[in-house]
Amino acid sequence: MTRKIPKAKGSLLWIICFCCINVKSQDLEPRIYANLPEGMNAIGVLYGIAKGNVVTDPSLPIADFKITSNNFGVSYVRTFGLANKLSRLQVSLPFADMSGKLKINGHDTTGARTGFGDMRIRFGMNLLGSPALDKKDFRRYQQKTIVGASLVLSVPTGLYYKDKRINIGAHRWAFKPEVGISRRFKHVYAEAYTGVWFYTRNSEYLTNKVQEQRPVFSMQVHGSYYFKNQMWIGINGNWFNGGETIVDNNSAGDLKDNWRVGATWSVPFAKGHSIKLQFNVGAFTNTGLDYNMASLSYQYIFF
Repeated sequence: MTRKIPKAKGSLLWIICFCCINVKSQDLEPRIYANLPEGMNAIGVLYGIAKGNVVTDPSLPIADFKITSNNFGVSYVRTFGLANKLSRLQVSLPFADMSGKLKINGHDTTGARTGFGDMRIRFGMNLLGSPALDKKDFRRYQQKTIVGASLVLSVPTGLYYKDKRINIGAHRWAFKPEVGISRRFKHVYAEAYTGVWFYTRNSEYLTNKVQEQRPVFSMQVHGSYYFKNQMWIGINGNWFNGGETIVDNNSAGDLKDNWRVGATWSVPFAKGHSIKLQFNVGAFTNTGLDYNMASLSYQYIFF
């Protein structure tokens, strides 16, 4: 029993990564299906900086795109029991300050954007291997294999200029059904999940054009190692494919075979408090998304 309790306490810090500005099709979010006690609340704040080409729209006639984006975000997570299964609701809101330069139709252009991004709402349920347990019973529970499912909704709250090609918000709704599996092996935690993003139309693209995008298939894997003091390090990777963009019924490009890899380092420093450093880069980029990103987040857990 003396060995089980520290492990359970540590798992209170296995909350998901509060990344605020990751592009919807290529998230790198570990701990989405981790086992947690019901009735848990988590608040997170994040700062991240990205440099490179962060635009995912393959229809834009741009070249030599270089941008610096300072990203901020807040996130709230609540866990609860539903049909005796562990469930969670997460709400995240990003804010970005971007500036950069590019060549569009052969002409050099500079610009800046500052404002809120699209809100993200995630509802998830662990279907197998993760019953809804209160804090007391959770201390005695040892995780093995968990199978879960989520539905992610992107709400068009972000800053959008209908006459501009580059915006912080997408001016359309999007949703992603997802399934995932995770497994604990003593000090090692492994997980993988896959989903498909679906998008609604943007009928005010470049003022009076109609922009559509085909579904984007995404897959990500994570592996983490936990130390006795509950500090952990992890490696992350994902792949996404598809997403053909159509403007006024004309094909304008797609997102084929894009890969990203990254690393995460999480350190608890007091009861319920932890900080997390994350870095990710484009391992292979076919269209856009050729950028590096580093982020530092703080999270507080309470009941």
